[in-house]
Amino acid sequence: MLIPIAALIISIISLLYAFYLGISILKKPEGTEKMIEIASAIKEGASAFLKKEYHFIIIFLIAVAIILTALRGVSMGISFILGGIFSMLAGYFGMKIATSANVRTAYAVKKNLNDGLQIAFSSGSVMGLSVVGLGLLGVTLLYFIFNDAKIIFGFGFGASSIALFARVGGGIFTKAADIGADLVGKVEENIPEDDARNPAVIADNVGDNVGDVAGMGADLFESYVNSIIAAMVIGVLSYGSNGLYLPLFIAGLGIIASIIGMQFVRTKAAGKIQSALNRGIFISSFLAVLFSWFAVGVTFNEPNIFYAILAGILAGVLIGITTEYFTSSQRKPTKSIAKASSTSATNLIQGISVGMFSTFLPTIILSIAIFVAYKFAGLYGIAISAVGMLSTLAITLATDSYGPVADNAAGIAEMAKMGRTTRSRAESLDAVGNTTAAIGKGLSIGSAALTALALFASYITTAHITKIDIANPYTLIGLLIGASLPFLFSSIVINAVGKAAGKIVDEVRRQFKEIKGLREGTAKPDYKTCVEISTSAALRGMILPSAIAILSPILIGLWNLEALGGLLAGTLSSGFLLAIFMANSGGAWDNAKKYIEAGNYGGKGSEYHKSAVVGDTVGDPLKDTAGPSLNILIKLISIVALIFVPLFL
Repeated sequence: MLIPIAALIISIISLLYAFYLGISILKKPEGTEKMIEIASAIKEGASAFLKKEYHFIIIFLIAVAIILTALRGVSMGISFILGGIFSMLAGYFGMKIATSANVRTAYAVKKNLNDGLQIAFSSGSVMGLSVVGLGLLGVTLLYFIFNDAKIIFGFGFGASSIALFARVGGGIFTKAADIGADLVGKVEENIPEDDARNPAVIADNVGDNVGDVAGMGADLFESYVNSIIAAMVIGVLSYGSNGLYLPLFIAGLGIIASIIGMQFVRTKAAGKIQSALNRGIFISSFLAVLFSWFAVGVTFNEPNIFYAILAGILAGVLIGITTEYFTSSQRKPTKSIAKASSTSATNLIQGISVGMFSTFLPTIILSIAIFVAYKFAGLYGIAISAVGMLSTLAITLATDSYGPVADNAAGIAEMAKMGRTTRSRAESLDAVGNTTAAIGKGLSIGSAALTALALFASYITTAHITKIDIANPYTLIGLLIGASLPFLFSSIVINAVGKAAGKIVDEVRRQFKEIKGLREGTAKPDYKTCVEISTSAALRGMILPSAIAILSPILIGLWNLEALGGLLAGTLSSGFLLAIFMANSGGAWDNAKKYIEAGNYGGKGSEYHKSAVVGDTVGDPLKDTAGPSLNILIKLISIVALIFVPLFL
């Protein structure tokens, strides 16, 4: 019992350190009165959206908890409610500090680059430490309360449900505003990005927080807790209490490794920002390997399980490296998209090609990791390798969450007219943030595949299915339906973004046409209307995709258990590939645009730039809405199947 007690203590340390970093950020100066005014508008819009979104989510949580309690008992209902609440808290904490750090980052980079990096990265660290702290705390507390790992699946169900709402809703908001602001502002009006004259500029910056911070926090929270829960359930069946305790031990030591690695993220040169972030991640990963060797020695004294964990950690690092290669503005694939931007058509063709090609290497890496993990430790090896991959989530999420803060800082610098040097420094932070965000998405998708595979194995065991027979027509039907679900889900989400973006475009055009003096900067735009349009679209758009994820396994399971097994396998295989394609193509399109904006191929305002903006517009809903939501989809479907399979039997 010392291990779960240690995990509980480490989770509290993580939250306390996050609180300390948050207080440190709030002590930094906010800057000029104009900067504070802009930042307040962003904070107010983000808080208003979360308030409306969480109002809907709370109603959903209560309704589903009542159903779960009636069907699976009070323990499952309580576990579900706690999973949802902790997921909401993780996103809320991250967003609150991000909307306070953005203006402070903008003011800090006016002095020097490293000060700005430290504030933005500390803000991301608050998010990362809050996610892992709350995740480990919730799982450990529920184990102490119920002493049954299977009950904790309810916690994962709650976390996954809220993550899907947050990711889809936040993604629709941020991309609708971003696309609307870019298409009218950059292409039609030929004004700079984040220009205060653009009516959608505040909504765009609000979206960075509700989508890329709150939504992403909830997303990775569910990835983290579900990997731990799956390993605990399989572990206790395979190895008894030691198999159950090891995931908690690995997760706790990973937090310590991440905190140590965070201390090494520093730089003075704009060209070394990515290196500084990578240094922190590599140090944390190296320490996680050493700590995992120690943890396995204490619990098992069996090196084979360590090799499975090592496979997961190395796979996570390698997937991050491949993602960085395909999405960085300094690498050949993204430069090839910029080079192909002489027309919009060739830009889009090259971006699709890069995205499709980028799925192959992560698939090979993940396949090798699965083979190694299974070879050394069976199904438990696959589950524990996912825990290893996410063991340093605190710092990888910190490098991911830092990006939206840097993006907001660049916007505030532009709107507050802080000068070219300040804007340039903020943009250098933002450009790296696009790549770190892509790396974070790649890691999340890779861990989702491992976790979903472990959940799939749990389902096969629970449903008493000896094997998945492709010759069985029920299995084949389930497989085909499952493979189609990610496409149906993505279509609905992307369509919602497109419709909302169209409304933003119309509103921005209307204001430029009707508000006299807006183009000249003598009149102030109506920012609030664009925020309201995005909010309304996001809340409407998140309902149907979430319903598909929850209801499809229930409906198929009521019909046939073999078909449900096929559904899980089909969703996992197509969802993983589609998610990687969308995340990488979108990230590459975005950075190709930024590569041109840096002065290449004619720079801002050139024909190349206009084509790149179109490509970025297409990539936005792929990389920030549909793509990252798919990794939640493949796990949520598996968890729903596991929770309801006793009723199907």
